[in-house]
Amino acid sequence: MRFLILLIDFIIICGLSNTPLLFMNTAVGLIPSILITVILTIAFITVNIIPGSYKVRKTRLKILAGGSDLLMIFLHATTADALIFILMLITGGYDLWQYIVYAVVAVVICAVTFWNGIIRVYLTSGQLGFRLRVLGAMFGMFPLINILFLFRIIAKTQKEAAYEIRHDAVEAARAGKNICATKYPILLVHGVFFRDRNIFNYWGRIPEALTLNGAEIYYGNQQSALSVKDSAAELATRIEEVIKETGAEKLNIIAHSKGGLDTRYALSVYGCGKYAASLTTINTPHRGCIFVDKIFDNLSEQTQKKLADAYNAAAVVRGDSTPDFIAAVGDLRESRCIEMNKSVPDCEGVFYQSVGSVSKGVRSGRFPMDISYPFVKKTDGENDGLVSVDSMKWGEKFHFISTNGKRGVTHSDVIDLNRENIEDFDVREYFVQLVAELKNNGF
Repeated sequence: MRFLILLIDFIIICGLSNTPLLFMNTAVGLIPSILITVILTIAFITVNIIPGSYKVRKTRLKILAGGSDLLMIFLHATTADALIFILMLITGGYDLWQYIVYAVVAVVICAVTFWNGIIRVYLTSGQLGFRLRVLGAMFGMFPLINILFLFRIIAKTQKEAAYEIRHDAVEAARAGKNICATKYPILLVHGVFFRDRNIFNYWGRIPEALTLNGAEIYYGNQQSALSVKDSAAELATRIEEVIKETGAEKLNIIAHSKGGLDTRYALSVYGCGKYAASLTTINTPHRGCIFVDKIFDNLSEQTQKKLADAYNAAAVVRGDSTPDFIAAVGDLRESRCIEMNKSVPDCEGVFYQSVGSVSKGVRSGRFPMDISYPFVKKTDGENDGLVSVDSMKWGEKFHFISTNGKRGVTHSDVIDLNRENIEDFDVREYFVQLVAELKNNGF
């Protein structure tokens, strides 16, 4: 069906570009030529106004898919018009003014189609990225190079549209079922060097997906970089606040990276275990990171201090009150985590489980995970760009995320930090099913 619609749109756009030929050919007749032109013009305007022919609930997605289709039609129509123009030159029989009229009309029609499509995808795509947008604009006036970038933009947006349409279909099928409406609210706890919602949401599109399916979401709100002990103290206060605010007996806590260590400490040492129904840690270095030990061993104290001062100053600007870079990173060392595991036992009555993923190479994921991966692999083994798979395992159940191909799922991919669509891993759907499982287990 979609192919048929695209074919009709192509015929409309390419046909309108070629209407000068109807006027030039007296055998057609002036009245029929005008009538055909009016019909094609109305159809052309309709094609360029309607967002898209896709059965999806989100207008943004319709606009994106429709824009990508317009760009694809533009390429085909431009090619067809160019071939027709060349054929006119070869066969002859036209006056100069006729060539000019045909060229002007074809250029205008194709230009309208192109700009409509490119503006749509530039404004609505979540996957094009800043770099491709800028390069596409920079080289837009360079012949051949602009075509290469256009092919890249079309491929990227077509892939995004197909991915999002599949996701939307899944969401539509379970609309109103509230499969994530757990017995207890969800508390999301971020990792080191980030805040929950400063400038943008640390958890990407996950909270929206969970809320859409009935989850009640809260955030840890701890500072970006403190020792495990100090972060845990802030978390303990926050847990009590959420309990008081919601009136709930307990919480389901989902914690990423160092946030998992902070939460374990808060539950065991600060007595918050009584408020936790479950703790799900995501790519948390429970057994530490050997490469962090290597960094501390090889950097001078002066260099460490300079790095710490630079980070701490930036963190204060972002909202931290007492950031401590050295303490935060130091508690990720293998030796420190081994000590913590001995003195911080799991709380009785709390369901502990963990999630882990693995990167598959230097091209698996975005900066800086692509750069850090080989170094971490050398010291820690298979990893997600920062944490080894063995270090991630904790609790009664370990969920391992495996993907096909060479992409893998990195430390930042697993919490949708980059909002990047991974072909065989929909992070939003993964978390929806993870929380749905908590609900099914009575949490």
